Amino acid sequence: MIHSANPRTTWLLVAIFAIAMAWVEAAVVYDLRLLVDRLEPYQPNPLPIAGALGNIELVREVATLVMLSAVGALAGTTLRARIAYTAIAFGIWDIFYYASLKVMYGWPRSLFDWDVLFLLPLPWWGPVVAPMSIAVLMIALGTIETLSPVRAPAGRNEARLWAAAALGAALALYTFMADALRALPQGAEAVRTVLPVTFNWPLFVVALVLMAAPLAPLIVTRIPSLRAALVPGRNAPSGST
Repeated sequence: MIHSANPRTTWLLVAIFAIAMAWVEAAVVYDLRLLVDRLEPYQPNPLPIAGALGNIELVREVATLVMLSAVGALAGTTLRARIAYTAIAFGIWDIFYYASLKVMYGWPRSLFDWDVLFLLPLPWWGPVVAPMSIAVLMIALGTIETLSPVRAPAGRNEARLWAAAALGAALALYTFMADALRALPQGAEAVRTVLPVTFNWPLFVVALVLMAAPLAPLIVTRIPSLRAALVPGRNAPSGST
């Protein structure tokens, strides 16, 4: 396990892992795009998935999620802490993945460049800034949970906020996969070659606001323990992480 008595140390170790993994992921994607002549992902069939190459890439995506979940599970000692550290790892990995690609070959040129974000269960499309904004939110929520683990029993209001966040996540997934879903009745080839031309920003903003619903109450209720965790020389309240 990588957790320690000091949650800041654990947070830092998770961040280091996520940054290193982001560079490895970016290097694999860069090599793959170079191999299939898709350095610019915004084109029909951005990653030809026919044959063994496609299957290998789909398994790699699953492996990425497994690795991020595994480091979260190792870092936390409770279910909430494990989910929180997984969110931190995912958020940092996502941001530094794009930063690494920028260093490697100058892409994305803009935060509004289109990218195929994921291939499972259908291709996800969106401007780079969209997943990165979700990544920032994941880091914020995960950090508050891990650095201030002392909490009162969950009340009805908190449950509603997290239900709103779950609805927001579902809406965000829909905005990413909407074009692929519309092409689905036309068959697998249509899904592979679909090329979005517009992004549903109003719906995505609603999704982002819903996902952020638990954030403000968490900050307000955790201020004392956050101060104890972040200010050097002060001990955080005893907790699970």
